[in-house]
Amino acid sequence: MEWLIWIHVLSAILGIGPTYFGHILLRKKQQREQLLQSLVLFKLLNYFPKIGGSIAVVSGVALVASSGWKFSDLWILISLVLYVLIQVVAVGMLGPVLGQLNQVLSVGDEKASDPETTANKTALLTKANQLYNTASILGIVLIILMIVKPM
Repeated sequence: MEWLIWIHVLSAILGIGPTYFGHILLRKKQQREQLLQSLVLFKLLNYFPKIGGSIAVVSGVALVASSGWKFSDLWILISLVLYVLIQVVAVGMLGPVLGQLNQVLSVGDEKASDPETTANKTALLTKANQLYNTASILGIVLIILMIVKPM
């Protein structure tokens, strides 16, 4: 069972940790080309939570099944709900916003300086940052819950 704990902790660290770099990648005062590059890097970083987060969930479920804990324990239920909420925000809501942002940024150079394009870019980037901050805060709460769980 100790090896399962190690897998769970390492996959959580490797899966969740790199996602916090997104705050740097989605900063507001970037040129168009910089933001396009940041979106490419952001997409690459998303492999970490998809793979590591999935392993963390599977190993967490295995830990609960093989220990004295029950899925009805409040901290386990809250943890699972938080994980699902993070996925809804990060994949279901943030993903489409970043796709729209990518489309707005991919217009030709002559339209890139258009006030409407700039306003759309600013609005989408603000929305993306709000969603990303929400997912990050939920992730921090989840990590804290994992640390202070009932022993």
